[in-house]
Amino acid sequence: MKSTLFIFLIALSQITFAQNIDSTTLVKAKWQKQKIAPKTKLITHHFDQKNLFAANQYIAYIEIKRKGNAPVFAFGNEIKEKKTTSTFGKELNALAAINGTFFDVANGGSVDFIKMDGAVIKQNVLDKNGNRARHQKAAIVIDQGKLSLKKWDNTPNWENTLTEKDVMLSGPLLTFNQHNEKLDTTSFTKARHPRSAVGFKPNGNIILLTVDGRQENSAGMSLYELTNLMRWLGCSSSINLDGGGSTTLWVSSFAGNGVVNFPSDNKKWDHEGERKVANVILLKKKQ
Repeated sequence: MKSTLFIFLIALSQITFAQNIDSTTLVKAKWQKQKIAPKTKLITHHFDQKNLFAANQYIAYIEIKRKGNAPVFAFGNEIKEKKTTSTFGKELNALAAINGTFFDVANGGSVDFIKMDGAVIKQNVLDKNGNRARHQKAAIVIDQGKLSLKKWDNTPNWENTLTEKDVMLSGPLLTFNQHNEKLDTTSFTKARHPRSAVGFKPNGNIILLTVDGRQENSAGMSLYELTNLMRWLGCSSSINLDGGGSTTLWVSSFAGNGVVNFPSDNKKWDHEGERKVANVILLKKKQ
């Protein structure tokens, strides 16, 4: 019994030590920063020495200060025809866009609850037993252009009672009000994939983030690693979006096609591998 406990404590100390190294690496990195709108910066860094979670990682995020003439948030959604994140951004005259929640790959449209301008576009697609997925247990909501996060209260009709005019369910929730949420142990959670996330800082700042993956230049992250990343960037609440091949961060002023990260669907280290999606989160100029 004592030897088992000793081995456990050694393993725990090794994990803690590794996390301390990773958090220090993240903080000390020389991030590239570029102003893309009032109160809004694009921030990127390529960890190319296998020095973050013992792997190469390319991280890109937009940080928005919620004050003054900062951009406002909106959703973009298509019921049937899917579009790339960049197409959504261009057609809806956005400053920036990130892919949204989970969708039906074969038929298009969201599998999660969507409400826009007060009208319900789609109800949750539940499993055969009537249970909701983990990505249906939190909501990103917009009220007068301001983005915030809501947690499911365990009632069956929760999302329909939310008063905000714009609601998008997604997940799983990573952290909420400084508390790490419990994650499952499925391969979706444990394996490394490209990831997309939204983070909320105590000072009101909001982060729209992508981590590339499935490539030698960027391994991607597990949801455990993504949770740590968002906390180390200062987020007290954070939520996972539909990642994988959908992972795309687009900025209208960025060179080329505006895609900042390296989407993985074409299996090339370039900005051309976007997957078509059903919905996005947009940043738009304040009117």
